[in-house]
Amino acid sequence: MTILGQDRAIAAFRAAMDSGHLHHAWLLAGPRGVGKGSFARAAARRVLADAAGPRSDLPGLEVAPGHRIAHLVDAGSHPDFRLLERQEWDKGSKKGELRRNVTIDQVREMGELFALAPSFSDWRVCIIDAMDDLERNAANALLKLLEEPPGKSLFLLVSHSPGRLLPTIRSRCRRLDFTALDDASMDRVLAEQQPKLSAADRARLLPLAAGSAARAIEFAELDLAPLAEEALAILRHGDPDNSRRARLATSLALKAAAPRYAAFLELVPPLVAAEARRAEGERRSRAAAAYAQLRETATFAPRHSLDPASTILTLGTIMAGVSG
Repeated sequence: MTILGQDRAIAAFRAAMDSGHLHHAWLLAGPRGVGKGSFARAAARRVLADAAGPRSDLPGLEVAPGHRIAHLVDAGSHPDFRLLERQEWDKGSKKGELRRNVTIDQVREMGELFALAPSFSDWRVCIIDAMDDLERNAANALLKLLEEPPGKSLFLLVSHSPGRLLPTIRSRCRRLDFTALDDASMDRVLAEQQPKLSAADRARLLPLAAGSAARAIEFAELDLAPLAEEALAILRHGDPDNSRRARLATSLALKAAAPRYAAFLELVPPLVAAEARRAEGERRSRAAAAYAQLRETATFAPRHSLDPASTILTLGTIMAGVSG
């Protein structure tokens, strides 16, 4: 697995591996969609594969093609490996939807791993993706594991907002920072994941995704570029007859448009932040103030199930104020 744009993080982890003193808990911190989850899975494969043998002389976190341990980790069937992430509801009206949190029962089940003798080597690896989804009781249960870690155990904890985690959890981890991806890495990921996109279409998406490959892929799949252009038109030229705001509200208010609506809420604040950086004088001040309002509204709306059409009209009004 190729992890683009995170050479420093890979080098730091490899240095710890090669020293023979691998810290038991790593907090993988950085923006959403820049490769933290992929890094965690690659690190788990490499640690477990090297421990079981044969050891690899490949660089970074790569494992030789066909390695039996890598196949078991990828399939989720390695007995010394656990991956905790939000699970699907299995019954009722929410069947198939993801739960809101990683639960305490999942953490307790993970803890049971350490009551058993390891199967292929003396190492056991657990990934939580993401720590931001951990409910409070689950975080406290995890803390107990981190306070008295079993020997040869490795916890890889993905977090998009590490400042919100329990300080006691942060203090027991070695932090590894991940940065937003550069345009070259983003373009390569888009070309691999969305081969039907032209170079011009990829270039339109890059500034919208703010260095997040996951966001860029999602925006491509949802065809968000036309919505972004409409938003930019409101920012730069206003909307004196309300027509632009009305078009956005109409296109995003339908139930079938829910994924595009959610993605648009993510798109707007960084779009305005980028506009603020390009602006000067009073317009820059208006854009900065609009960014704060838009971010608050975009965060508040889904949590409180606000009407999508009204929310889009509110966002459009805030953006129109930037044009002056």
